[in-house]
Amino acid sequence: MRTCELAVLHARTREQFGQPIGAFQAVKHLCAESLVRVETGRAAVYAAAVTADPLDIAAARLLADEAAVRCARDCLQVHGGMGFAWEAEVHLYLKRAWVRTQRMGSSAESEEKLAGELLSGVSQEALSRAYP
Repeated sequence: MRTCELAVLHARTREQFGQPIGAFQAVKHLCAESLVRVETGRAAVYAAAVTADPLDIAAARLLADEAAVRCARDCLQVHGGMGFAWEAEVHLYLKRAWVRTQRMGSSAESEEKLAGELLSGVSQEALSRAYP
């Protein structure tokens, strides 16, 4: 969420060609997509907390990890070269997101867990028909 806020704040304050960079369509799209990712991840995490189902938790983890990394990348994109400077903290959020995705095992493990559970309800016959 913080990276989304930083991107929007920078887009409002940074001016280029006599107008805020947030007025440009590409920057608007980056900020809007970041907000959608954040809200989707948040809803999944809340649902997983309520159900405490291991599959919901794995799905929420995947969504939250992807949202963290992609939002940090988009925030860095909005900031441009300033995002890599030590004066801005944007690059730190990206590094933290990368570390977070690897800390509790890779996302591939969660993907495999979800895929295995989804396929356990599908018969072998249906799979052979779908993928001859």
